[in-house]
Amino acid sequence: MKRTIILTLGACLAMLSCTKRDETKGAMSLGSAPPINSKQAFNSWDPVDATTAYTAFNNACYNPTTKLYYSTTLKDADAAIWTNAIFWDMAMDNYLRTRTSAALTRVTDMYTGGFNKYDSYNWNNTTVWFIYDDMMWWVMALARANQITGNAAYLTNAEAGFDHVWAGSYDPTGGGMFWDFNHTGKNSCINFPTVIAAMRLYTITGNTAYLTKAQTIYTWAKANLTNTSTGEVYDNKIGTNPPGGQAYTYNAGTAIGAAYALYKQSGNSAYLSDAQRYADYVKNNLCDVNGILPAEGDFNEQGTMKAIFADYIMQLINDGGQTQYLSWIQTNIDTGWANRDPSRNLTYRNYAVACPTGYIQTYEACSLVAFMQLYPGVTFYQDTMFGGTVTGIIPKGTYTLSQLTPYGFVNDWASSAKVPAGWTVTMYKDDNFTGQVWTLPSGETPHFPNLTPNANDVVTSVKIQ
Repeated sequence: MKRTIILTLGACLAMLSCTKRDETKGAMSLGSAPPINSKQAFNSWDPVDATTAYTAFNNACYNPTTKLYYSTTLKDADAAIWTNAIFWDMAMDNYLRTRTSAALTRVTDMYTGGFNKYDSYNWNNTTVWFIYDDMMWWVMALARANQITGNAAYLTNAEAGFDHVWAGSYDPTGGGMFWDFNHTGKNSCINFPTVIAAMRLYTITGNTAYLTKAQTIYTWAKANLTNTSTGEVYDNKIGTNPPGGQAYTYNAGTAIGAAYALYKQSGNSAYLSDAQRYADYVKNNLCDVNGILPAEGDFNEQGTMKAIFADYIMQLINDGGQTQYLSWIQTNIDTGWANRDPSRNLTYRNYAVACPTGYIQTYEACSLVAFMQLYPGVTFYQDTMFGGTVTGIIPKGTYTLSQLTPYGFVNDWASSAKVPAGWTVTMYKDDNFTGQVWTLPSGETPHFPNLTPNANDVVTSVKIQ
């Protein structure tokens, strides 16, 4: 019989509209995907394809020598510094989905790659770091990596980076954060990520100074970088001019992430309403008539934008229970996967057209892969109150013990579970869906011993619907 403990597992990404110089990386493959024994109501894809897509992306774009990414499938130049932070976030998403040792190794390796490439995360190096928002993307990723792995070095670097950016970027007179060293403007790509980074650091450390900074920047950014009626998120505000610039998915994504982080901490429904308004604007104003997200990525790094949007819209769906957006995202995944290059299983920035068969940018190949890693599923925990080891994310389907094992599920082991909104789980004491039966509703079931009869450490097979 296992002990009962209280342990929470912490577990978000974005870009700049200005053109930046390019930076690194190239090739790898993960292990086989866990089996699913029944297709769900998907069209061109099944969640099992998430591993296929991630493996293909890494085979084409990852450099196992530098442990970072190339800028194109030609593998002849480095990806931009900030985009490797986004690709590191994708590696974390893949790990949280699969919980495999290979996926965790990728997370660790990419930290090492960044450490080696970017002067050991020396934030004072103005050759490596040439813009504030590049730093903040890495600060966000470092903080998240600490939440996932507990590695203290990640937190040390994240706090140092945040403090450095705050000291140089924050405007104590006019409010908000400048995106560049010359203080030419206050862009969404630094302000909303600052909120997310501060909230992660507050969650980890309990230091209320981070919370105060997050609240301060969000209040300024909402007032100065969004349309509070329509939910449009503007790209920038320069001087005393009105906010302007094109509306991009990544800015909406980080605005969603910032608002949701503050909602989760405070319970203030106004923040959740903000997040919904930003999501609704993208859905209703940036998509085509079929709801397909815009084909950002017409130059340089813009193709990475939807990968950032993916993290935060899926957080709003999966963690925030806002499932009204799921069918829209499903349509985008279905469309993009159907239009992949079938010989390489690579996907493209424009989900509505066939992926080119020649070389493509890593940036434009990444976003659909990111969405696929984040599709909802059930997680089981070894201990009550979501403590101990956690399984990978298990999609809808029927699972005998042998089919659960690849997800990290152990016989007579589970003590708590989280179920997506609108889903139900039927658990069986014995294999092949026999023996005592329990039904879990959507939401959190933190204490299997409280089920009737006691379901602690006895579950062997499950049906997820």
